Amino acid sequence: MQNVVIKGIHKDYRSNEAFKTLRTNIEFSGEDNKAIVLTSSTPDEGKSTVALGLAVALAEGNKKVLFIDADLRKSILIGRYRVTEEVKGLSHFLSGQASLNEVICSTQEERLHMIFAGIVPPNPSELLGQEKFAHLIENAKKEYDYIIIDAPPLGSVIDAAVIAKVCDASVLVVAANAISHKFARTVKEQLDKTGCPILGVVLNKVDMKKSKYYGKYYEKYYGNYGTKS
Repeated sequence: MQNVVIKGIHKDYRSNEAFKTLRTNIEFSGEDNKAIVLTSSTPDEGKSTVALGLAVALAEGNKKVLFIDADLRKSILIGRYRVTEEVKGLSHFLSGQASLNEVICSTQEERLHMIFAGIVPPNPSELLGQEKFAHLIENAKKEYDYIIIDAPPLGSVIDAAVIAKVCDASVLVVAANAISHKFARTVKEQLDKTGCPILGVVLNKVDMKKSKYYGKYYEKYYGNYGTKS
C-alpha cells in the first residue's frame, strides 16, 4: 500500500459544517448504502471537491472509507491536492498493470484510503464496465464502511451510469447558476435508468449573499430528487 499526503482537503468552518450535515444525511439514508457514486451534469460543478469532502467527513466520523477517483478521462485530484508522489491508480488496476494493493493509498486521515484515477486509458467506459470493477466494489464493501466514488459528469459521458450500476446509491452535484433546470432533470433521468437510487442533490457553489433565494430555489427545483414519482 502506498502512502500519500493529501494537502488542502480541510476547508473553512462553514464548509466543514456543510460536509458534516451531508455525512449525517448519508448515514441516515440506510446501512445498506455503502457504495455511493457522486456525479454532476457538466464539468466544473465541484463534484470532486464534494466527493472527497464527504469521504473525509465520514472518516472523521469514525468510519472506514475508501475513496475511488473513477474519473478516468480527466481527473483533477492529484494536481489539485498537490500529490507529488508517483502513484498508480484505478486504470492501472483495471487494465492488469498493477495489483489492488499497489493502487490503494493510505492518507493522513487514519480511516481514509484512496485509489487515484491513474493514467488516461483509451477505453474508460469499457474498463469500468468490466466484472473486475464490480468485484472491486463488492470486496471493498466487506472491508470498508463506505466507498465514495467520484465519477465523470453524466451529462458529458456515460461512465457515471456504468459505475452507478454496481453502486448502492448516488448523489448528484449541481452548481448554482451553472446549468438549466431542464438539463439537470435530463441527467437525473439518465441516472434513474441505471436502477441506482438517488439519495438527493448537493447544491454547490452557492453565493451565500443570496442564500435565502437559493434556499427557495433548491426547494422548488431539487427538493423532490430521489423521491418516487
